[in-house]
Amino acid sequence: MIRVVGVLLAVAFYIYCIIDVLRTPKQNARTLPKFVWLIIVIVIPLVGGAFWLLLGRPWPVGGLSGKKRGPQAPDDDPRFLRKLDDEAWVDKMRKRREQKP
Repeated sequence: MIRVVGVLLAVAFYIYCIIDVLRTPKQNARTLPKFVWLIIVIVIPLVGGAFWLLLGRPWPVGGLSGKKRGPQAPDDDPRFLRKLDDEAWVDKMRKRREQKP
């Protein structure tokens, strides 16, 4: 039973690494060209996959922590919020001017 689980995990890791190499844009592969990484991952299944993840795969956008820099959504962006406030203020002043005559 343990051998079966080990083999299934190894096959899943092998397939994951092949798909990850194929889905990575050519210009983002590190240290070696993408086709070389694909050959390494296919020819040396587990070790090649580990090398790919450590040496060839591009780093996450925010580094190893995985945190992305900058606003994630419009309501996280202070410039966007300031623009909304300015637009609301302009609309309020326009309505006030229209009511005065």
